[in-house]
Amino acid sequence: MTLIDRKRTADFINTFIKQYEQGGKLPVWELASNETECMIGYHAVSVIADAMAKGITGFDYEKAFEASKHSAMLDIFGLNAYKQNNFISIDDEHESVSKTVEYAYDDWCIAQMAKILGKKEDYQYFMKRSQNWKNLYNPKNGFMQPRKNGNWYEPFDPREVNNNYTEGNSWHYSYSVQQDIPGLIAAHGEKEKFEQFIDGIFAAPDKTTGREQVDITGLIGQYAQGNEPSHHIAYLYNYVDKPEKTDAKIKFILDNYYKNAPDGLIGNEDCGQMSAWYILSSMGIYSVTPGMPEWQTTKPYFDEIKIHLEDGTTRTITKNTSRDELKKLGFENVKSFKDFKYDELTASPVIAAARIFDLNTKVEITALNPEDKIYYMTLDEGDANVRKMFTAYKGPFTITKTTHVSAYAERNGEKSSIVRANSNRRPNNWDITVNSTPTAQYTASGKLSLIDGINGDTNWRKGEWLGYQGQTFEAIIDMKSPQQFTQLSSTYLQDSRAWILMPKKVEYYVSNNGKDYILLKTVENTIDPKDETIQVKDFSAEVLPTQARYVKVKAYHFGKLPEWHQGAGGDAYIFIDEISFK
Repeated sequence: MTLIDRKRTADFINTFIKQYEQGGKLPVWELASNETECMIGYHAVSVIADAMAKGITGFDYEKAFEASKHSAMLDIFGLNAYKQNNFISIDDEHESVSKTVEYAYDDWCIAQMAKILGKKEDYQYFMKRSQNWKNLYNPKNGFMQPRKNGNWYEPFDPREVNNNYTEGNSWHYSYSVQQDIPGLIAAHGEKEKFEQFIDGIFAAPDKTTGREQVDITGLIGQYAQGNEPSHHIAYLYNYVDKPEKTDAKIKFILDNYYKNAPDGLIGNEDCGQMSAWYILSSMGIYSVTPGMPEWQTTKPYFDEIKIHLEDGTTRTITKNTSRDELKKLGFENVKSFKDFKYDELTASPVIAAARIFDLNTKVEITALNPEDKIYYMTLDEGDANVRKMFTAYKGPFTITKTTHVSAYAERNGEKSSIVRANSNRRPNNWDITVNSTPTAQYTASGKLSLIDGINGDTNWRKGEWLGYQGQTFEAIIDMKSPQQFTQLSSTYLQDSRAWILMPKKVEYYVSNNGKDYILLKTVENTIDPKDETIQVKDFSAEVLPTQARYVKVKAYHFGKLPEWHQGAGGDAYIFIDEISFK
């Protein structure tokens, strides 16, 4: 549109501005005049920045910038953590990796608007935010990896589709630094290593792991032509001085993944993106970084291509058109703007410490850049009223109490955001046996998560809950010796639209020998399965003082989803987190 229909591009943006004025923020993913919020980022700013960078007029630049800045400063969808910590962790929000890298690109777009408008402070602020991807770039493996409780999330498989990414996996999002490809190359160790990393996605096994995701189609290795996050990756060979590799990959995709047949698109057309990629790539151009008034280039696919511009002129592209001509096609007279200086972001260190431990555990803090100095502070259970200061980190240390660790890195006087980790000494020495099998995506931190004293919240996608599909949940807690209690409790979650329903009932049994159990109490469910409110419920049972060593918890699953449910016929899930006794 910025090439062939500049007026309509301005019309789009005027609509965005109206939506901001009347709805409070720029649109994300509108359908039938309703905001669905079904995608991530605030990518309307990409359209606006691209138009401004390419000299398109017909809309209020100042108002468009105001709308963009406002949308980037909200406290929704992990943005509050992103602004405060310079990245989103699993603890903050689901799809944390995808949201971090896409917000960072959007922030770069806002910075480009600020530069055009001469807003120096805004430019510096958003350019610094645009570097937040560095906090999720793991220099040991080259992937964008999720972080949890201050550490890298493990186990890590870049092919795994899970709730840390949006319709994709780490392979798809580890190239999503469109705003700073040279910075990403430098992080990998210069061009040769980054070239190998691009080779890697095409050479990887062409099967994903983890959750089945219907959007991931058209796989060449792990490159997915059928879904948008991969679409710029073949063009990245241009940045490592290997344009012939870009040419070969693009031609292969054009030859094999677009056909004149009912199933002629390898993936979901998705508002025109599959076709747009085809048209641009056929012309020999592609916008890797909207917001820059230039194209990345490849060899034109057809002998002759004519482009009719809205000013009445026609441009002709042939196989002999040079890359330099293609690079500025349509934007030859775009004004350049002077850059302001901005600060380099210092990445936050990684805190490796057991989230749950028995008697003691080691804490190790590592800088993502070996030139950084690390400073840290610990607060344990006895430090509630103690004022502590950050001190220089000299090496690993051991803790024996529930402890909160904070740390930051510093380089050339520039401090990172503070990263935090909690190490909790187990509140008990119980054992637990679970006689049900959790779904692979919903295993939390293992079975001990059920008795660790840490409760999951309503955002179950953050991974704190254990999920069991189509089966009754049964667990036996061994308290090692007879204990007296007056209340038993287990906690469940309901998100009806996501097939997660409260158990029909929960039974509590007790035993002193681990073999012969007596039913002590039954708690019936009182929440309507049609209630779409995402909610947590304690199935608590008050009992007369009872002494036992073993407690069995049995939660009966809902069964098949009924006809009124959009997933009718499918098996419902039980999601459980904490089992506790008083």
